[in-house]
Amino acid sequence: MRIVFMGTPEFAVPSLRSLHACGHELALVVTQPDRGAGRGRKVTPPPVKVAAVELGLPVEQYETVNTDEFVERLRALAPDLLVVVAFGQILSEEILDAPSKGAVNVHASLLPAYRGVAPINWAIVRGETETGVTTMFMAKKVDAGEIILARRTDIGDRETAGELSKRLSGLGAELLLETVELIRKGEAPRVAQSPPTTKYARKLRKKDGEIDWSRSSREVFDHIRGMTPWPGAYTWYRGKSLAITRAEPGEDAAAGKRGEAGEILSVDDGRGIEVAAGEGSVWLSELKPEGKRAMEAAAFVRGYRPGVGTRPFERDSSDEEDRVGAR
Repeated sequence: MRIVFMGTPEFAVPSLRSLHACGHELALVVTQPDRGAGRGRKVTPPPVKVAAVELGLPVEQYETVNTDEFVERLRALAPDLLVVVAFGQILSEEILDAPSKGAVNVHASLLPAYRGVAPINWAIVRGETETGVTTMFMAKKVDAGEIILARRTDIGDRETAGELSKRLSGLGAELLLETVELIRKGEAPRVAQSPPTTKYARKLRKKDGEIDWSRSSREVFDHIRGMTPWPGAYTWYRGKSLAITRAEPGEDAAAGKRGEAGEILSVDDGRGIEVAAGEGSVWLSELKPEGKRAMEAAAFVRGYRPGVGTRPFERDSSDEEDRVGAR
């Protein structure tokens, strides 16, 4: 099939590579512009562009594709199919209608649950034990198109959003190939979505990473892994943000209370720093102070000397609202 592919982050790369490896004609790859990344804000091409160049595919970048010029460009290419995987822009009806066989999307949830741009993160934060990927025909309303195929998978009880994203990207690529083959044969199912659930996956903001120690131990731990690697889970220490880059579950809620929420219960060179949650506890094993590199908990204890029985992980009321997350 003659395909125009639209995608931007690493999640979309396996889908692009799979389409190419199976011999489909990729007439054009469309992605977002290069942007600043990392501490130095070095201008970096998106992963899909890097992969497209490596594969020798034509690639174009657009701040927005919803222009008359791009619609004409797309129509001139006369694709059979438009494949969209985490592209990052809402597409106009003119774009969706341009391919002869429609536009399909790979979404990282079991629709209609977790419509939105951050389904992987919110599924983990909310304690889901199962998720999956869905392919659908795209419609004017975002993530509301007719479902073609879906594939379920368990969420590991210690799996981070980054780890799950990598796994779902591979699963999505496999499902996409099955979907494209069904469309090529004219056999693709079209299953209308049931009404959307209340589980909406809105865009993440940096401040979403702040840990609420009053929640249960499981909720705190799920929050940490759901915000890893971005926007990053963080708390406060001596008036500055402190990112938690690795943690482990401690005592669960059934263990009751051993201290006030946010209180350091114990320090262990092997396990790290045990912190009380609203119920139960969480072990912090790797931390990143603001402006510093990530360090093992033992190194943090030696350098910053947090005391057992203290509650150092609280925001200073004088901190400005926009100082969130470790730099």
